[in-house]
Amino acid sequence: MANIVVRYLQGDRLTAAVRGHEVTVDQPVADGGEDLAPTPTDLFVSGLATCVGFYAERYLRRHDLDPTGLVIECDYDLSEVGPARVSEIRIAVTAPGLPETRREAFARVIEHCTVRNSLMQPPAVTMDRVRSELAA
Repeated sequence: MANIVVRYLQGDRLTAAVRGHEVTVDQPVADGGEDLAPTPTDLFVSGLATCVGFYAERYLRRHDLDPTGLVIECDYDLSEVGPARVSEIRIAVTAPGLPETRREAFARVIEHCTVRNSLMQPPAVTMDRVRSELAA
């Protein structure tokens, strides 16, 4: 089981502690933040894009292909109707060292990254409890 602890910093900024790493989030100035870090939604979509990138570079290296120049570009839209959510994600993968004969297999592999699988078959999300004091 993975554990992530998020703590309030200041303004709209929060920090998430993940396996000894820290990731900060904020909101754009137009939304009341200071725009000092990505938004949680940016990180959500970045998680998908970097997962695709991980599967892509692993495929290339496993087949003795050079991952140099690998680029994953990702755009997303927010829903204009409630609830607040990402309504569409578009990903473009550029793999300069990928031969045409491996393109279809490469596409199948990157389409099955863990984050995409989790979006296609969403996990149960539960709010176990709300506390008014820190747990011991």
